[in-house]
Amino acid sequence: MTRDAVIASKHRVVVVGAGFGGLSFIDGIASGTAEITLIDKQNHHLFQPLLYQAATTVLPISDIAWPIRMLMRKRRDVRVVEGEVCGVDTSRKLVRTARGDTYPYDTLLLAPGSQPSYFGHEEWASAAPGLKTASDALALRTRILAAFEEREREGKGRAPVIAIIGGGPTGVELAGMIANLCSRDLVRDFRTLDTAQTRIVIIDAADRILSSLPDNLAGYGEEKLRKMGVELKLGETVTGCHRDHAALKSGDFECDVTIWAAGTKAVPVAEWLGVDAGRDGRIDVEPDLSVPGQPDVFVIGDAAKVGWTHDKSVPGLAPAAKQEGAYVARVVSHRLRQGSDPGAFAYRHQGDLATIGRNAAVVRLGSMDFTGRIAWWLWGLAHIFFLITMRSRIAVLLHWFVLQFQARSDARLSFSDDDVASRTGPAASEESDNDETD
Repeated sequence: MTRDAVIASKHRVVVVGAGFGGLSFIDGIASGTAEITLIDKQNHHLFQPLLYQAATTVLPISDIAWPIRMLMRKRRDVRVVEGEVCGVDTSRKLVRTARGDTYPYDTLLLAPGSQPSYFGHEEWASAAPGLKTASDALALRTRILAAFEEREREGKGRAPVIAIIGGGPTGVELAGMIANLCSRDLVRDFRTLDTAQTRIVIIDAADRILSSLPDNLAGYGEEKLRKMGVELKLGETVTGCHRDHAALKSGDFECDVTIWAAGTKAVPVAEWLGVDAGRDGRIDVEPDLSVPGQPDVFVIGDAAKVGWTHDKSVPGLAPAAKQEGAYVARVVSHRLRQGSDPGAFAYRHQGDLATIGRNAAVVRLGSMDFTGRIAWWLWGLAHIFFLITMRSRIAVLLHWFVLQFQARSDARLSFSDDDVASRTGPAASEESDNDETD
């Protein structure tokens, strides 16, 4: 029998998304059990929980991103395709990409992740970029550093004003790291500018930050941020994002840089499948994480709404996506007579955590709460554990170790290539003025 005939006779699995869920699924399928096609619009797997540290010059992108083909090098049963999925023909069992290519499947796993949600105001994106991809991190880093360079050129001594829209973990972690950058890392680099006077402001419609955490942890986070000089504008509704200001219900707030950390929504998987979804784009799935009426199509991660407690869904976190991917692998293996029936999916929550600058964090593990330096170490160990390669674990640890003793970062570089310039340059900013989101 020829190799093509062997491939044609195997169960065909298409995996959309090389994030935590997709890779966990592949890792759970024994090599040679099926013929797997892995499709992602990027050529790399990105460790998003540390992406804000790349945006704030702490880590280089290469320490938190890995080429997918390198990760799949030993899996000869996995074909990697770089492409953007735009639709699914469930009647013919085909996945379509934007280039017009199609990929047949017997089992389909959709784990494409999420994207920033501007709550119907996508025109705000150019003025207030979000943080979901490696390109976003580089563009945001360039925008932040460019604001300091602009103030230095003016020679007037006024430090930039940086507004972060959203007081969840991402917004808080960004604010803490930018505060450290301004007060410690950059303070000796400029001559006419006192970077320690940079205004960093978190804007949120809620009455407190870190609304997903208990009051005591959120209170510690607020106190710590205020001590670092971060301002909190809570109970404020954003009505527009422009080049030089954020429009709030209480009035315009002038700022040099605006960062969007106010919410996310699922990649439009529901549109691909022609099914209903919630306001955040997530699909209600069956107890085995399959789409209702489509037992061969599974949705996991940020695109799936999975029941957890009577009033909560499984959160969009990396550990949840990994658990879901591993679970679906067991379901598919059982269907292929390679394992026992795993039953219904049961989520095991491993804790909530957020860092607040260097050496401080808030952590809840079960019924135990931690704050301060010990929480920061717990947070760091958890993130190091989830990094894919030993090289990355060592590199990230070394960067963190060095930054404990000296204000120096090898990642404090900005770029002016076409991709970053199109997002941060005058043309993009002027366009946003004319047009004018867990």
